[in-house]
Amino acid sequence: MTQRDRTPKTYSRTPKTYKRTPKTYNRLTHPLVRDKKGGPLRRATWDEALAKAAEGFRHARVEHGPDAFAMLSCARATNEMNYVAQKFTRVVMGTNNVDSCNRTCHAPSVAGLSAVFGSGGGTSSYEEVEHTDLIVMWGSNARFAHPIFFQHVLKGIRNGARMYAVDPRRTSTAEWAESWLGPNVGTDIPLAHAVAREIIHAGLHNAAFIERATSGFEEYRALVEPWTLSLAEKVTGVPAAAIRDLAHTYARAERAQLCWTLGITEHHNGTDNVRALINLALLTGHVGRYGAGVQPLRGQNNVQGGGDMGAIPNRLPGFQDILDDGHRAKFEAAWDTVIPPKYGMTLTDMFEAMRPTAGHRSLRAVYCIGENPAQSEADSDQALRRLAALDHLVVQDIFLTKTAELADVVLPATASWAETDGTTTNSERRVQRVRAALAPPGEAREDIDIICEIAERLGHAWKFADAESVWNELRALSPDHFGMTYDRLEEQQGLQWPCPDLEALPSSFLHGRLWDPDPELRGPRAAFGLVEHDPPVDLTDESYPLRLTTGRRLDSYNTGVQSGGFASPLRRGEYVELCPEDAERYGVVVGEEVRVASRRGTVVAPVWVDPGLRPGLAFMTFHFPDEVDTNALTIEANCPIAGTAEFKASAIRIEKIDAAVRS
Repeated sequence: MTQRDRTPKTYSRTPKTYKRTPKTYNRLTHPLVRDKKGGPLRRATWDEALAKAAEGFRHARVEHGPDAFAMLSCARATNEMNYVAQKFTRVVMGTNNVDSCNRTCHAPSVAGLSAVFGSGGGTSSYEEVEHTDLIVMWGSNARFAHPIFFQHVLKGIRNGARMYAVDPRRTSTAEWAESWLGPNVGTDIPLAHAVAREIIHAGLHNAAFIERATSGFEEYRALVEPWTLSLAEKVTGVPAAAIRDLAHTYARAERAQLCWTLGITEHHNGTDNVRALINLALLTGHVGRYGAGVQPLRGQNNVQGGGDMGAIPNRLPGFQDILDDGHRAKFEAAWDTVIPPKYGMTLTDMFEAMRPTAGHRSLRAVYCIGENPAQSEADSDQALRRLAALDHLVVQDIFLTKTAELADVVLPATASWAETDGTTTNSERRVQRVRAALAPPGEAREDIDIICEIAERLGHAWKFADAESVWNELRALSPDHFGMTYDRLEEQQGLQWPCPDLEALPSSFLHGRLWDPDPELRGPRAAFGLVEHDPPVDLTDESYPLRLTTGRRLDSYNTGVQSGGFASPLRRGEYVELCPEDAERYGVVVGEEVRVASRRGTVVAPVWVDPGLRPGLAFMTFHFPDEVDTNALTIEANCPIAGTAEFKASAIRIEKIDAAVRS
């Protein structure tokens, strides 16, 4: 497919330049309402704010139908909150339009893992990384982005594990690796295919496992056959010898963990990238055994749990498919409702539905809990304009975010981790208890109570005594969670799903069934994914010669609301990182401000020189959007399966700023 076929029409608009003053965020302590569009937010009573929120939702549903409403749930809030949020969407509003920032990050992981194994969680536990023989960190600077998990990696290395890092940048994680492979951005599939071909040609594939537990191997063998080491070196930029070394080391390892993060998922073909990596595990049998598995590392405390609780448009709690009549019937009986037998809108679909088409928007009202899409979405200027044009926007948060500034109603919540009771689920599928240690500030209320108050005003009187009563309702409907009572979670200091039994402890790893000699017990075969190389959408050229990739830094958090407005010796603010050669070529030095322009927008940022970058590659984060809105540069090119945008591959140019203009 050519760039012309895939380039959004929005490229034709005039790029905007962003440079903002740093903002300090204070906790919300009382409700706010807006009397009319374009007017200021003002303080309100809880009764007024809840009534206004409910009436706006009612009007959207009555006048435009249930699908005129959408819910954005929070990946940092508890499982219990996410369960109630998706129940509100399906029971009160009558739609499956519920999603979260999982769409921005790891929806391709969930889609890929579900397609192959039937469930969307990582297959291993953190402990197994400490007792494996090989750790492959692919598209993941875990030392910065997942520092707690990286402590387990370091223990594994101290215990004798080898580590390979695969990343376009020579990151801090790569400093600990035995070998670093630096592919060109967007060439992970060719690299994986070349690794697979070398394994097959060397006779190192696990033929017995492939025969017993997989399907589609012969088609996969034919697919990867053209990807010789020499061709892969030409396309990926990784030396053929390094590709061969990775292939032989991975295949010969007794146990190997293959871990990835957003360097794999945040592409227009993110799900295909995930499938390409899973293929390597199937090829070698590195799955379904202790110490051997595939592990997507989640970036927030409850991204996994939000999906587990059904705060996604295609699954009910416990990853039960909405299109399955039996699953829907079970929930309909429990909730006394009718669930639409169709998938709802993803986060990506929601923003498309906000676009005026012939003067009409199909999405009219949004309930946003603990998310900040005005600054976290790709092509953020477009996202901000669409949110502002909604008929009714309700934001429930702990800070007045950029999204909240656009809202008709702002509801102060106690989503802070120290102010709420419940559970969260981490990357290894471990459900853990959280407990309130602090009283909420001012008039702030519990998230669950706020949702239930609005539901009551819309005719649904839900009476949850506490978070445990919500959890018990979930347990009764999700077999994967049935065995996890609060008492057991306390006693065991957390349990991993699936945990269907009230007595037995669950396995630390998934899919051991694939090794069972009995075909009946092995269950469905794991299918190889027949995925093709598809380069980045936003092509570099003479006008935009640099490839911008984005990511996280250790000292900051997400869109900076919780970490960007506070004084810290670690805080350096946003900057554009260049390699020494590119800095010299452009005649810029550390600290000098430059314009960074893409086909969608322009920002002003100071320069930082990073020798871990190669010529032609630049790096920025999205942690300081009030100062440098990096997502004004990124492209709204989305994975057709998962809906995740290609944050990792934008074409940019660097422009020096005239000294007179700067002054």
